[in-house]
Amino acid sequence: MQTNQTINERALVRKITSRIIPFVFILYIISYLDRANIGYAALQMNKELALSAEAFGFISGIFFIGYFLFEVPSNVMLNKFGARRWIARILLTWGIVSVGCGFVQSATQLYVLRFLLGVAEAGFFPGIIVYLTYWFRQKELATTVALFTAAIPVSYIIGAPLSTWIMDNIHWFGWSGWRWMLVLEGVPAVIGGLFCYFYLIDRPQDAKWLTDDEKAWILNELENDRKAKPEARHLSTFKTMTNPKVLYLSFIYFVYQCGSLGVGYWMPQIIKGFSSSLTHTQVGLIAMIPYLFATIVMVMWSRSSDKRVERRLHSALPLALAAAAMGTIAAVSDPYLSTLLISLSLAGLYAFKSPFWALPTLFLSRETAAVSIAVINSLGNLGGFVGPSLIGYIKGSGHSATLGLLVLSGLLVVSFFMTVFIRIKETGHTQDRLQGAVR
Repeated sequence: MQTNQTINERALVRKITSRIIPFVFILYIISYLDRANIGYAALQMNKELALSAEAFGFISGIFFIGYFLFEVPSNVMLNKFGARRWIARILLTWGIVSVGCGFVQSATQLYVLRFLLGVAEAGFFPGIIVYLTYWFRQKELATTVALFTAAIPVSYIIGAPLSTWIMDNIHWFGWSGWRWMLVLEGVPAVIGGLFCYFYLIDRPQDAKWLTDDEKAWILNELENDRKAKPEARHLSTFKTMTNPKVLYLSFIYFVYQCGSLGVGYWMPQIIKGFSSSLTHTQVGLIAMIPYLFATIVMVMWSRSSDKRVERRLHSALPLALAAAAMGTIAAVSDPYLSTLLISLSLAGLYAFKSPFWALPTLFLSRETAAVSIAVINSLGNLGGFVGPSLIGYIKGSGHSATLGLLVLSGLLVVSFFMTVFIRIKETGHTQDRLQGAVR
């Protein structure tokens, strides 16, 4: 086995990163495009299908009910069949369902397909997070996860103008633009599933693009990482699902998702409210601005988290920023100031993600962390049902959607304090560097 001196560490990490991250990044863009494009479809779809604000909120959120019910089973199956096969299956099925959404003729049909879309996609995000732990060490994890999850705001940067352009310009065979948008944006998931099956490699020891020396070095480093966490626990699936710390993190993520997806799904309609003269394409172009800003902040903040090997405060502080910005939106009417506040809010919400997902790996073994991340993501994503539905209910009651943002801001304040007071010890080199600052 090679020693650290015989391997160019930075070059090898770059080699692994360049092989894995761009591909899973593209897959996650496709994922978020297919779950979030319903917000842009609403600009035409709601009128054509006679959907009320409450109905649209329910359609946006029911995706997460299916996601919740099948998230943990999906991740268990990923461990059984391997990341390559299972992630390919996830992509193929959600692509087919996404295309099917373009053919709906009623709200009920859309309810069913959005639920099935959640079932199909369940396990994808936690599966990729766990997959990254098979290749990257703890000290690189937040930045690596950030490079992957940056696909979320980037999907909006790409999806906003793309979705609205399709809606405004493609009406083949007399079909509405929103239908073509759902169909055309569903096809890449099917193609991505086929590529995934032949491209992804489950473990470093199976990678033909690594030399034997490189395989030995990275496996040794990952093993050293595991030994540096003497308090890491291996739990059964049931005990992981009922672990107090896992449930605590799940609630934090639940509140976070209420705010994040509440903003994401309703933002096109909030921007449309700036001026009745805005075209759909112009709405999409304006929507790019907050996500572009959020992407830059997200990557920079995650690098700060890795540099300082600190997760708790790097998770908490962005929530405070998001809460303050989101709460202020309700008090302003100027479209430029509103866009700035939405940008700050989304920057905080996305900067939170990467440090947060490093937390479960600090107190659980890699195998148990796989299930814990699925549990946290599953329970937390119920917030994706509550957030959009809450804004839909408030708006349907005759109030402005920004009042719903004020309520979500209050929930983010709760999650901020919960994150500040979380009791998770960082171990090994992390504890030495922080001198016990994180508890």
